[in-house]
Amino acid sequence: MDFSFLLDLFYVKTLLQGVLITIVLALIAVLMGTLIAVIPTYFRLSKHKILNFIGGSYVEIIRGTPLLVQVMLIYAIVKLPVMTVLGMDFGAFLLGMVALIINSSAYASETFRAGILSIEKGQKEAGLSLGMTEKSTMLHIIMPQAIKNIMPSLGNEFVTLIKETSIFMYLGIAELMYSAQIVKTSTYRTKEVYIVTALLYFVLTFTTSKLMSKLEKRMRKQDEK
Repeated sequence: MDFSFLLDLFYVKTLLQGVLITIVLALIAVLMGTLIAVIPTYFRLSKHKILNFIGGSYVEIIRGTPLLVQVMLIYAIVKLPVMTVLGMDFGAFLLGMVALIINSSAYASETFRAGILSIEKGQKEAGLSLGMTEKSTMLHIIMPQAIKNIMPSLGNEFVTLIKETSIFMYLGIAELMYSAQIVKTSTYRTKEVYIVTALLYFVLTFTTSKLMSKLEKRMRKQDEK
């Protein structure tokens, strides 16, 4: 086992750049996915059968197929011209990002739905009895409580997306796994490079999990007060 390549600033910089891009990709995906998730969540909670069916089908299909298949399918269907930005194919990046956001939105939608349904029906009835509209009750009473319940799950989704970004390697985007390939090809240290890469993924996911755990505890303390 030879980890001497870590003494070379170029290789260290390459891996750290991959870490940074991985974090950015995961953040964009979870934020955009969470926003888009409002639509299928609304559909799934709707009393309208067609909307309910569309929302349910969307979530089940996306959650029931591998992310890699989704990326490749979108890449095969949508043809974008090669647009080189900062040394990468921006078209490939955009399509991969769309697939990641869609995938994240399906999981976030199920999290939202579960969080909303976890609130007692009496909360909604109390709001309506005070003269609030159904929309206002959802916005000011149900959602603030539901968001507190779903924060841990959204944190777990971010952790999952950190690992899922490795699919961008197949699109030529220099996230962590792609960067690891560059270092491996240059150093011929396959086992050592993958061990370092695994440790970097572990640090990212472990740190995120701990931060979300602290946030959850802080929110619970605020509720107790």
